[in-house]
Amino acid sequence: MAFKDTITKILRNYFLSGVLIIVPLIITYLVLRFLFLNVDGLLSPLINRLIGYKIPGIGFVATLVLIFLAGIFASSLIFSRLVSYAESFFLKIPLVRTIYSPAKQLVESLTIENKRAFKLVVLIQFPRSGIFTLGFVTKKVYLKEEEFLAVFVPSTPTPFTGWTLMFKEDEVIPLDITVEQGIEFFVSGGIASPDKFPIKEKLVI
Repeated sequence: MAFKDTITKILRNYFLSGVLIIVPLIITYLVLRFLFLNVDGLLSPLINRLIGYKIPGIGFVATLVLIFLAGIFASSLIFSRLVSYAESFFLKIPLVRTIYSPAKQLVESLTIENKRAFKLVVLIQFPRSGIFTLGFVTKKVYLKEEEFLAVFVPSTPTPFTGWTLMFKEDEVIPLDITVEQGIEFFVSGGIASPDKFPIKEKLVI
């Protein structure tokens, strides 16, 4: 019996060690595959048409180069003003404004430290009572003088999309973890989450 338990324990440890190696690789592959297929599809048809033959991934590489060039240009004084004027123009177009402005705010909230829109991580019941998930409090909102918390619940594994919900303060449980840890929870499918979610004594925004 002891021999059987020992073998079982060894096999279980080997299995868990394999999971720790394989699962992060699979998640990384799925995220990169999602980005590659979607981003590559933006520019690759045009570039392939220009050069006359197909190069797998050329659209993805071109998009990365375009992003870096845009960042370099935007850092200069002249181009930063042009970007500001272009953004002002976009924000005057009704349909474009409703998409561009929230998208920019969401990206800034995830990437720029001093523009973080996510105030804290909370535990909520969603999509129904009895099922729990994490969410990020973005601000307080009022409906007929009643106070609510706007909570963004990202999708997995790309946290740039999700659901925005409104909860009363007593319907959320504030957690004592960082926003980065909360994002890692969604990107990793829960694998990178802490073993315990410490609860804050008081919700402070």
